[in-house]
Amino acid sequence: MASKAATRGRRRNAKGREKKAPAVEVAADLPSALPPAAAAALVFLAAGSVLVLEILAIRLLAPYTGTTLETTTSIIGAALGGIAVGAAVGGYLADRTDTRRLIVILLIAGGSLALLTVPVVRWLGPGARGDGTLPALGITFLALVPAAAVLSAISPAVAHLQLHDLRASGTVVGRLSAWATAGALIGTFGTGFLLVPLMPVSTAVLLIGAMLVLIGVGLGATSRLLAPAAVAGAAILLVALSAFSASQSSPCVTETDYHCVGIVTEKANPGGYNLLLDDGYQSFVDPGDPTRLEYVYSKWVADVVNATKGQKAPLNSITIGGGGFTVPRWIDATHPGSRSLVLELDGGMVSFLEDRLDLPPPPEFRVVVGDARITMLDVPSDSADFVIGDAYNNHSVPWQLTTAEWTAEVKRVLKPDGLYAINVIDFPPLELLKAEAATLLDAFADVRLVTFIGEDGRPSGGNAVLFASDRPLPRDARSNAEGATTYNLPSVEWLTGDTDPLRDDYAPADQLLTRPD
Repeated sequence: MASKAATRGRRRNAKGREKKAPAVEVAADLPSALPPAAAAALVFLAAGSVLVLEILAIRLLAPYTGTTLETTTSIIGAALGGIAVGAAVGGYLADRTDTRRLIVILLIAGGSLALLTVPVVRWLGPGARGDGTLPALGITFLALVPAAAVLSAISPAVAHLQLHDLRASGTVVGRLSAWATAGALIGTFGTGFLLVPLMPVSTAVLLIGAMLVLIGVGLGATSRLLAPAAVAGAAILLVALSAFSASQSSPCVTETDYHCVGIVTEKANPGGYNLLLDDGYQSFVDPGDPTRLEYVYSKWVADVVNATKGQKAPLNSITIGGGGFTVPRWIDATHPGSRSLVLELDGGMVSFLEDRLDLPPPPEFRVVVGDARITMLDVPSDSADFVIGDAYNNHSVPWQLTTAEWTAEVKRVLKPDGLYAINVIDFPPLELLKAEAATLLDAFADVRLVTFIGEDGRPSGGNAVLFASDRPLPRDARSNAEGATTYNLPSVEWLTGDTDPLRDDYAPADQLLTRPD
């Protein structure tokens, strides 16, 4: 009996010891882990490359779809979708294949897809011009999602290699996640502050893709995960894709930090040229004749300025958005003794006009580079006879230059009898135009609108110029150029209805804007 009891006791003790044993699983057949530095470098490189491609994709698409909020949102969403798909698929494959060979293949494939980004955008982009957000979303998914998905599969594959001891799983995953995030941060800041100012976007994409393929080929060759024939094939593929990507012509004459700049000449308008920023016509410039105004809205501005301020009276003017310096050059030529201040966001555009087009601003010009919302703070109060808002981001006025707070800043720098004009492009139902008119009506005593009208008496769409002043505008402050109609104050109030003014806290300019069908 004692012997049986002792035996049962030993069994109970054995069971107890089994229950207390730590749940540690170490699979003997798992491949050996990478050195920690190599694992960190791989996830850093993969995540950083995805963010670089995402930012460069915004610049690649800009000449065809512009840089609206919807376009940027589509690109960010596409990149995140690719990251999600890649993380899921990468983890699935890592559990079922030779993980080291998988990482090599993902590097080569991700780099190859990155090299195809430029050809895809250049091929599909021209057909998407003026068609809105959906084509931009489609091109983004075709050009960006495959590369983002393949590169994002690298991180779970590396994690699979490193996770040999479940007791350290949190440390391993956390460390790799931190390195991947660091790569994304460096990719983001490096692209915005270094790559874009340093080189054309297409060149940056080519370098990223080639680097990824070379690293993949190098790892595969040195670790003997790729046969010599596969290494040679990958090298040939790299050369072919690089040459194909480099052969794609850019629609840009030059790329600034903000825009793809293009020039279009027309036989109907000899002696001048149209300046394109991204996918939109920005201004018409005749270097030999600054009095020549081809765009109809600039003629409307000239008519109202002359009627309000006199045909040749000198003006202290401020132009928001320099472009081709069309309006300030006209003021300088037709109102002798004028002084012009141009607030231009894009310093590269100013350099392009001066160096490449031999169009330096006259001595009476002063050009200040920076966001007008900030640079306007340095302009003295009660100093301007005339302010014109002609800044555009794609087809929309930058939202921060539409609000009540911005309008108050414009009013501060205007003299008591000063004139403010803002060019707005909108189409029925004209929600953006109505909102901007409501904003000006809240700030100024008199507001007028010059535009084309339809059969219903409402603006038919396209350019519309709002004029505002704290003094009643003269009766002849109007324009009939090319059949335009001028709305007086009661008509502007009727058109605006109960539309709310735009505020810094709520100014969805891109969403209010209606583009042509």
